[in-house]
Amino acid sequence: MGYDEAALVPVTERRLYLEYENHFPVTKSLIYLNHAAVAPLCLPAAEAMKWLADDVLMNGSQHYVQWEECYERFRESAAKLIGAHRDEIAIVKNTSEGIATVALGMDWKPGDRVVAFREEFPANYFPWLRLESRGVEITWLSATDPLDRIEEAVRGAKLLAISYVQYLSGYRADIVSIGEICKRHGCFFFLDAIQGLGVFPLDVNRAHIDALAADGHKWMFGPEGCGLLYVRKEWQDRIDPVEFGWTNIAGYADYGCRDMTLRKDAGRYECGTLNTISIYGLRAAIEFLLRVGVERIGPDVLAATQRLAEGAQSKGYEVMGTRSPEHASGIISIRKPGTDYRVTMNHLRRHQVTAAPRLGWVRLSPHFYVSPASIETVIDLL
Repeated sequence: MGYDEAALVPVTERRLYLEYENHFPVTKSLIYLNHAAVAPLCLPAAEAMKWLADDVLMNGSQHYVQWEECYERFRESAAKLIGAHRDEIAIVKNTSEGIATVALGMDWKPGDRVVAFREEFPANYFPWLRLESRGVEITWLSATDPLDRIEEAVRGAKLLAISYVQYLSGYRADIVSIGEICKRHGCFFFLDAIQGLGVFPLDVNRAHIDALAADGHKWMFGPEGCGLLYVRKEWQDRIDPVEFGWTNIAGYADYGCRDMTLRKDAGRYECGTLNTISIYGLRAAIEFLLRVGVERIGPDVLAATQRLAEGAQSKGYEVMGTRSPEHASGIISIRKPGTDYRVTMNHLRRHQVTAAPRLGWVRLSPHFYVSPASIETVIDLL
């Protein structure tokens, strides 16, 4: 039955998928357990992108004003998703661009120190490591280190950067407690939110997050090439744009303007023409998530991954890490001693199950719309 914690639901009581299964046509052909890599589009996202493609096909830029309205709706919806203000949202290409904007835009001095984590996906590892060339010191921790160890490292540090959920182990950080530690010691708190946003509620003010970045193509059901960057208002004058073009400035709508005064909001981090069709898709996907209610999604995702973990272990598989209700997520990685992970991957693929090979493990990452029956089918295949 999985956890009996109040925050989770028993697998047998999962019902949310029934309300929204028609929003995911992928279920007709695949058991899709790869949302930690690239998710299928939800129907609202696909329809929004098709509408724009057809409109541009027939009308070119005749409806450009509507595009601008979509950008604004994106910022408002993204802000609502994370408890921010629209002035704190920039539209970026991907998580990497968001991280680089913060990492390279801050005023670093030799002797400054960053707290980072060894298990991170490269996007949240290399930008901080690269700061060593500027004389910045990096304190490397493990994402599973206890809070007192993190607090010890944060003392005197300028910035801490961590992922909401680790991409391989699925370990979910206690971002509220970490945020309180950073707040207490005057340390900038940066969050790579891509593996948790869309599954678990996130409030940037409650967690004292100063900046975060997330792509839309994983747990948010959006397209690749579009994401959000949040920068707390009070920090925007202290983080310079890394890329500079015509839309960074306040007077960008006046092509004759030569005043380089930056925009008064996070739009100052947007350099040039935006990826309009992807913005249409991700805006629709975020609004879909808001209608479903992210607070309803997490318990079902946790129940599905817990059932997969239990089922895999019953078949002799090893599950990476130790799962607990407060740190579990939508990601589990499994492997069977004596069996090459590629054998498992190929077997699942032949039976229309989509998973991901990662560093010798098979990573499974179901979303809320994957039915309990599909989860049982995967366990039977292991």
